[in-house]
Order: sequence, then C-alpha cells, then structure tokens
Amino acid sequence: MKKLILSAAIVLGSLSTYATTAPIVSSAIKTVSIQEEYTEVKLEEVPEAIKAALKTAYPSAVLDKAYVNATKEYKLDVTIGDKKGNLFADATGKWIQK
Repeated sequence: MKKLILSAAIVLGSLSTYATTAPIVSSAIKTVSIQEEYTEVKLEEVPEAIKAALKTAYPSAVLDKAYVNATKEYKLDVTIGDKKGNLFADATGKWIQK
C-alpha cells in the first residue's frame, strides 16, 4: 500500500510541473519610413561626375530617369540587362547607401 501511495504522489507531483504556463513575451517592432522629396530632372542635367561613376561601377547600365532632392542627392533609375533598380549618389559621384 505504501508503494501505491508513493507512486500516486510521484505521478501527481510530476503532472503539476507540466501544468505551469509559460510567460507570454511580445515584442513590438516599429518601422519609421522617411520619404524624401525628389523631383525629376532631365538626363542632360545629371552631373558628369555621376555619369562617370555609373559607367565605372556598372558599365552595362542604362540610365532611365534621374531625380534630385534639396540636398543635391540624386536618385537614379537604371536598367542593367533585364533588371531595373535604383541607385543613390551625391553631386560629386559618391555612392550613397539607402
């Protein structure tokens, strides 16, 4: 009889450890998107330093459109092969990571 009661106590004790609830952890991710004002410029108005940097870095790239903001940063819409993308550069032809 002692063994039966001891076994029941062990089983009930082990079941109570599984009944605990795990703490709920919630993590919130906030994303802030800052949109800068770019105005379209003619391709002839793009500085030669940017055109030269584009030819050096991406020889097969075709410049489709160009945009400029108030701080003279240029956004370039380019096509390389069958892929289209955007590049950013300052007026001196230095690439900007955005």
